[in-house]
Amino acid sequence: MDPDDELTHLDRRGRARMVDVGGKDKTAREARARATLRMKAETLRILRSAQVPKGDAIATARIAGIQAAKRTSELIPLCHPLSITGCDLSFEPDDGGERLVIESSVRCADRTGVEMEALTAVTVAALTLYDMLKAIDKDMVIEEVFLVEKRGGRSGHYQREP
Repeated sequence: MDPDDELTHLDRRGRARMVDVGGKDKTAREARARATLRMKAETLRILRSAQVPKGDAIATARIAGIQAAKRTSELIPLCHPLSITGCDLSFEPDDGGERLVIESSVRCADRTGVEMEALTAVTVAALTLYDMLKAIDKDMVIEEVFLVEKRGGRSGHYQREP
């Protein structure tokens, strides 16, 4: 096994540990993640027309996603706290009319990447929408949460195959 491919969150005895990134240089890093929220067509219509009884669901989900990205290290035990320089979320209905695609882009200049922050952002945004729409549609499903792309760091550029 290549030493760079080893599980770095475990010590020699197999115990969990936080990786020491102190010797790494701070570099620009970016990650994009995506989640899909599947719902009834009528639910998506209500969401798109801004007629959700609980208020502006997209604006609330956007704020929740940004807040989640900023607090990822508090949620995932071995994540490093990062100084995020930017976080954007987009919400686009798919062509079929029953899915909302949520995408995040998170940026920082640090010693470790922002993949977990991007994934956390889309997941919490999807959960927020579920919470705000559950009175209308309890059958919603959060699906296809994945990393789309990452840039920066020792491992370089990664882009998920379509």
